[in-house]
Amino acid sequence: MTGPLAGIRVVELAQIMAGPTCGMLLADMGADVIKVEKLPGGDDTRSYTRPSINGESAAFMMLNRNKRGIAVNLKTPEGLEVVKKLLLTADVVTENYRKGTLEKLGLGWDVLHALNPRLVYCVVSGYGRTGPYADKGGFDLIAQGFSGLMSITGEPGGAPVKSGSPIADINAGIFAALGVVSALHARHATGRGQMVDTSLMEAAIQQTYWQSAIYLATGENPGPTGSAHILTAPYQAFPTADGWINVGGANQSNWERIARAIGREDLLADPRFATNGDRMKHLAELTPIIAERMKARPSADWIREFEAAGVPVGPINRIGDMLADPQVAARDMVVEVDHPKAGRTKALGMPVKFSETPCAVTRASPLLGQHTREILASLGYDDAAVDRLAASGAVSCAD
Repeated sequence: MTGPLAGIRVVELAQIMAGPTCGMLLADMGADVIKVEKLPGGDDTRSYTRPSINGESAAFMMLNRNKRGIAVNLKTPEGLEVVKKLLLTADVVTENYRKGTLEKLGLGWDVLHALNPRLVYCVVSGYGRTGPYADKGGFDLIAQGFSGLMSITGEPGGAPVKSGSPIADINAGIFAALGVVSALHARHATGRGQMVDTSLMEAAIQQTYWQSAIYLATGENPGPTGSAHILTAPYQAFPTADGWINVGGANQSNWERIARAIGREDLLADPRFATNGDRMKHLAELTPIIAERMKARPSADWIREFEAAGVPVGPINRIGDMLADPQVAARDMVVEVDHPKAGRTKALGMPVKFSETPCAVTRASPLLGQHTREILASLGYDDAAVDRLAASGAVSCAD
């Protein structure tokens, strides 16, 4: 592996989305991420087979590329011993079990920190490891509702709406990765690892910066605004003759450019729209005026018009449109890897680029137990010992 984290070993005791997102980012940055999957069955996303490619879950493959995989039954003494040996070689361990689960197995923070003082122990949970909700499980939908995100998403007067993507899960994985690399940096000075503790709740709350600022300043609960910005206008989606586009009038200069581009210079003299504060106050009046003009021409025409005028503008793509865009290709945000069962598959690329230590997606997601024998050999187990472990059900080998 190449990348800024080359030489770092991560043991991933995490499944589904938040924890594996963290592990994928660390793996993409060059860490040797060993995914420990439970037996029987492995990571729960292996069962998400709609869609699948040759029977392999597309969801699992998306989040687990660049990792090596070992399948272990943690309910057996032999399986636990394998994981403990593996953790002695690790720089980082990530987990998203309910509080107390790994502690009962002897794999909690206190035990592992004593065994390997340099270990960075990263836990992603529903609500964090402290506080009255520490024992509760974590789910993206529940976190979005708890955090207030669903109260500010959607159209005014409509039902609560969650984000189209599992934003709490993904953001928690990003925070976990940031926490891990920060703890590794601190270890250079102290020589000691530490616990990194984040949650879906906090990852969702972090997305409410503007709305929380309004409430903390005024005591008023912001509501949903559709595509419109909560603090500036006009900054939202508008219909065109053949679809929708986003237009960003985030400052006074851009507002003036918009008025001229749509042929409504008279709006610049209208006191209702003189300042951003005025436009926000009269947004319900301004929006249909702009929309009426926009509906007269197709999206491509308006995008060219606004770009020529220096106005922030962009299409509202479908996922397929986005993935086929030349800018996405230029930034290597769609990559291809060879999977032993699914064949040549595509995945999303690494969203951070490094000039001196470039990242690379070189390995497809592992089959269940694909690297069990390889990893156990590195821990001192010979083939006969691995065969005995496999026969007892303590591990599983894809071979």
